Amino acid sequence: MTSNITAHHCNASTHNLVANVLPPVLIIELLLGLPGNVMALWIFCRNMQSWRANVTFLFNLILSDFLLLLSLPFRIDNFIRGEMWVFGDAWCRINLFMLAVNRSASIAFMTAVAFDRYFKVVHPHHVINHMTSKQAACVACFIWGVVIALRSPLLANNLLITEKNNSFCRSFSNYENPSLGIKLHYAVFSFEFFVPLILLIFCSLRIACILRSRQMDKDKKGQRAIRTVLVIVGVFIFCFFPSIATGLTALRLKALGNDYCNSYNLTSQLFAMSIAFTYLNSTLDPVIYCFSSSIFRNYLKRTVNRTGFLQLQLSRRGSMQSGSD
Repeated sequence: MTSNITAHHCNASTHNLVANVLPPVLIIELLLGLPGNVMALWIFCRNMQSWRANVTFLFNLILSDFLLLLSLPFRIDNFIRGEMWVFGDAWCRINLFMLAVNRSASIAFMTAVAFDRYFKVVHPHHVINHMTSKQAACVACFIWGVVIALRSPLLANNLLITEKNNSFCRSFSNYENPSLGIKLHYAVFSFEFFVPLILLIFCSLRIACILRSRQMDKDKKGQRAIRTVLVIVGVFIFCFFPSIATGLTALRLKALGNDYCNSYNLTSQLFAMSIAFTYLNSTLDPVIYCFSSSIFRNYLKRTVNRTGFLQLQLSRRGSMQSGSD
């Protein structure tokens, strides 16, 4: 299936701003994100026998980050060349598919970790709290299946645009008659931000209310739960709001016609720049691991303790090789 693609009706070029600013930023994110995620992968794999549901979701969050880390060098090369794509149509589709899957899977597993905390505090006797690691793995597989199915239109549509003998690889562009797959791509892009945002805010508010009503404000477990969810909400908004705000604004301005060309061109450049925030999630995810898993947290504490400068107290459950607080 292909999409009927036209040249940009407003000639929205992002070359100057993107080529000068974005590649160095993405290189820094790659260099910072890779060690943190490799370390997290190593820590969790060393303690697979003690995994619980939340660690299973965190592990899959790491896997989604690796999809980004595998794809990011090609996008860096693309932006250095002024968005000219030299790797062909097939890899264009695969590359954008992997980047989109990373975004969707990251959001899904961040939400899953938040819900794990929500049930532990708000519904401590719910059957979900007794989910085994195998059951959590089944949930993770289901999430991957849904994410891949929703993002598969990127593999089925022609995303390589040719303008003046130059090729551009874009999942958001001008289409004379967007295919159903491209419309689905736009819909998922919006849906996967607003729905999880509502759920995350709901989880944080409910946890805070329950802790206060039960007079558990100073309970360490309750405090860790609310901090975990708030960190997830913070990372979520910081990383994904800029792209959703600029992307939807650009689509709206494009629909209004040529009278809004200047505004559309500016917003398109801001949207291109906003992906730096989107890709930043792979760098910030280790912060979520630290708040969510005593395994990861205790490893960092032991590392600090070995230096001799500080002696940090290990989490009780983490010291017994448990994957959840």
